[in-house]
Amino acid sequence: MKNIKKAKLNYSKKIIIILCIVAFVIFISVVFSLINIGNNKIYPNIKVQGLSVYGKEQEEVNTELNKIYNEKKLAGIKLKQGDYETIISFDQLGITCNVGDAVTEAYAIGRRGNIITNNYNILLRYFIPKDIEVNFTIDENSIDKVIEDVESKLPNVVVDNDYYIDGDKLIITKGKSGVIINKDELKEKIIEEIKDFSNEDYTIEIPVTEKSPEGIDIAKIADEITCEPQNAYLSENPLEVHADKDGIALAISLNEAKSILAEDKEEYEIPLTITKAEIKVSDLGEDAFPNLLGTCTTNYDASNINRNNNLMLAAEKINETIVNPGETFSYNQTIGQRTIAAGFKEAKAYANGKVVLDVGGGICQLSSTLYNSVLLSNLEVVERRSHYFETSYLPAGRDATVSWGSVDFKFKNNRKYPIKIVASAKDGVVKVDIYGIKQDDDYDVTIESQETSVIPMETIYEEDNSLEKGEQVVSQKGADGCTSETYKTLSRNGIVISKALVSKDTYNDLPTIIKENK
Repeated sequence: MKNIKKAKLNYSKKIIIILCIVAFVIFISVVFSLINIGNNKIYPNIKVQGLSVYGKEQEEVNTELNKIYNEKKLAGIKLKQGDYETIISFDQLGITCNVGDAVTEAYAIGRRGNIITNNYNILLRYFIPKDIEVNFTIDENSIDKVIEDVESKLPNVVVDNDYYIDGDKLIITKGKSGVIINKDELKEKIIEEIKDFSNEDYTIEIPVTEKSPEGIDIAKIADEITCEPQNAYLSENPLEVHADKDGIALAISLNEAKSILAEDKEEYEIPLTITKAEIKVSDLGEDAFPNLLGTCTTNYDASNINRNNNLMLAAEKINETIVNPGETFSYNQTIGQRTIAAGFKEAKAYANGKVVLDVGGGICQLSSTLYNSVLLSNLEVVERRSHYFETSYLPAGRDATVSWGSVDFKFKNNRKYPIKIVASAKDGVVKVDIYGIKQDDDYDVTIESQETSVIPMETIYEEDNSLEKGEQVVSQKGADGCTSETYKTLSRNGIVISKALVSKDTYNDLPTIIKENK
């Protein structure tokens, strides 16, 4: 009996102790809650995207973080590799972020439960800090495209082997060793930089790897170019054009070709046996190209004799070019190497981020005009790069730069029938028309481009002791850079079918250079 009473007494004591503890917890919670009544600031040891927000009101934090993000967005991210620099914008990368949700979550800690859970969460933060991440939307495909564009513009990028057919010769150009971008590493660095709110230096050193071009595989090339001749012909009701094709084969054995390639040369010529088609598409007359598919004109200063010469010569080379279905047109291969012997002259051009005199300077205007005609004809663009600086003859996002041996403009005839390029450059006007046969499933095409941000022009001062003391001379007039987006809209019978992004481009600022003698 005594044991039963003793057990009851112990039980009662335990109950009293538990009740006291509960009462104490409730008392402390009430006191803690009373202390925090009216506190509209974020509690200790809470961060948003690595930045402390303790003791700040929700709206204050929203303002501060949005200011940091907008400053990063305005500045963009600078990419560097050796002497090469370029700035990529957040718009170009398809980036958006939601600062508000992260700040709301930070403010809600210690406020969204009952008294006990709220106090527990507040006290817990003293021992375990909380860092809330901002939700970013990042288009990784856009980052990939930007990195590819940057790589194509590196002055020391590796150049792969290439080949083209010129008459009865197979011309193989030897590649050059250079660098390639470590794309995954750079993408990771870009994403880290986007999310780093504490870093005020928005510069990334481009990670690269030295690379040599692959060996020339003549057997593979021979297999790609060998074909039998095929005559062109027209069929009626409906009108259809069947393209011609010349027969092509190596005129020498593979071993003989390999011995030619064993020599240390920049360019190789392999003789071909060409079996001409007896009837060409060009023999079919204008009936084979009855419809204008796309046209573009741009203006230039005809008084610039050298530039005028280069444009006229390049236009003559692409004029009347016929591209059969499935074939890819290469601007560089069609124009050929720009040399004095080929008739080209020195004129201003962009090279390695500077305005320089270059043999063939100015012919990018023709490739850019052709690019717009290709877009308006809804043909497939295979290779196109924007200039380092914005051009004067077309809006941002509508140009196509070229450089012999590295950057080309290529498009594929993805239509059912052959197309013909008609090009001219005279009296200060470059014009490119593309003719073919309109199909029932064709669209009306419109191209729109818009500048998404401005990259302010820099001013660079260079010491020149040949000037008088205190004299300043502007040796290069600068211009702002920009970022742009270009869209292609397809419609039929006035109804929009689709609107697709063609490209996002960055044009660097051209600095004003002032020579002075202080």
